[in-house]
Amino acid sequence: MDLSFYRGKRVFLTGHTGFKGSWMCRVLALAGADVTGYSLPAPTDPNLFSLAGLEGHIHSVTGDVRDRDALQKAFDEARPEVVLHLAAQPLVRMAYVCPAETYETNVMGTVNLLECVRTAKSPVQSAVNITTDKVYLNREWCWGYREDDPLDGYDPYSNSKSCSDLVTHSYCSSFFAKEGLPVSTARAGNVIGGGDFARDRIIPDCVRAAVDKRPIVVRNPYSTRPYQHVLEPVIAYLLLAARQAQEPELAGWYNVGPDDCDCVTTGELVNLFCSAWGEGLTWENHAEKNAPHEANFLKLDCSKIKSTLGWSPRWHISDAIAKTVEWTKVWQSGGDIPAVMDKQIQEYLGGHRA
Repeated sequence: MDLSFYRGKRVFLTGHTGFKGSWMCRVLALAGADVTGYSLPAPTDPNLFSLAGLEGHIHSVTGDVRDRDALQKAFDEARPEVVLHLAAQPLVRMAYVCPAETYETNVMGTVNLLECVRTAKSPVQSAVNITTDKVYLNREWCWGYREDDPLDGYDPYSNSKSCSDLVTHSYCSSFFAKEGLPVSTARAGNVIGGGDFARDRIIPDCVRAAVDKRPIVVRNPYSTRPYQHVLEPVIAYLLLAARQAQEPELAGWYNVGPDDCDCVTTGELVNLFCSAWGEGLTWENHAEKNAPHEANFLKLDCSKIKSTLGWSPRWHISDAIAKTVEWTKVWQSGGDIPAVMDKQIQEYLGGHRA
């Protein structure tokens, strides 16, 4: 997969200190892009952004997407050609605790970013807003959701991302389409990979248990999710942004998820992790009574991005788990994190589906 489009390109990336944003920064650094990141400090300690060796490779600005003036200043100084909006309050369970903050960040943060794009003094060539698979009205059915299915997330996180999607649609219809500026929304599934230390996510829970040599606690083992390695959507976002810059008619709404064979239950995912980790690691079912609502069954139909952009997943879920364990054991032993990240990126870019 060729990322030469990004060599020397000015890229403005919100949410660059997060898990997905840090992998994005590493990929863009390898591609030779001129990256400005805008984000709050990394939310965990340890965190991937600090471990990824990005100092000197990107220009990092600390700021909140809810702060329109600060965002505008950073945006204007960066004069971006490509804009990637990843900043979000990304946790379902946290959104039940802080719903207003979640809406402010995920909805008004999107409005503020799109206002920067709309009023840009230096023309933007391409922009992508990253939302989630959870934007859809989830009927818990066996079919994958398509891009034209209704948007109506149930919980505050999912619903705020539905709103972010709709805000983007309105700005495209009202402003960007008339200007010929390609702006898309990408809806990805549950990402896993090395360097995620968040609370209330299954793979970080697995990692913490493995490092502490205790059983993994699983609260919802029978839920089905579109799990995929973080590099799958990261590369898809970059492909989309590059292609629509050259062919603006490609702008639109795209699902990014695994093939059906890799849509597994959380229990199956944890079994794969235990097998890959070894050392007799086990897990326990601690299903919670009266827990906050989370979807039980969720899949994406990714026919559009496959047929339109030629993208398809490269790693099966077992590969994604193996790469996650490889990264984690390097981190656990005090090894070279930037080197293992670059190795996995190059393996992904040069690889083919088995």
